[in-house]
Amino acid sequence: MADVDETLKRIESHKGVIGTILVNGDGIPVRTTLDNSTTSQYARLLRSFTALASSAVRDVDPQNDLTFVRIRSKKHEIMVAPAENNNLLIVIQNPCE
Repeated sequence: MADVDETLKRIESHKGVIGTILVNGDGIPVRTTLDNSTTSQYARLLRSFTALASSAVRDVDPQNDLTFVRIRSKKHEIMVAPAENNNLLIVIQNPCE
């Protein structure tokens, strides 16, 4: 867990990072820097989105796996990194900074 803490601190120190969320395999946020309602919304929606994106990658090439998703809107950039045991690392940042 010390490695996880160090990695999250390093990510959070980058310019423009608004928040980070670590979601376990059951879809429960275990670490976050955001408020509860925002965390729950991001975790729920991005878990579903990542499952669909992963399925799409496998449909195109059954021997391939999703390793990273980046979504950019006018207000935010959301980066999702699927990890072991169905965990997700979600980073939200301001793309203008």
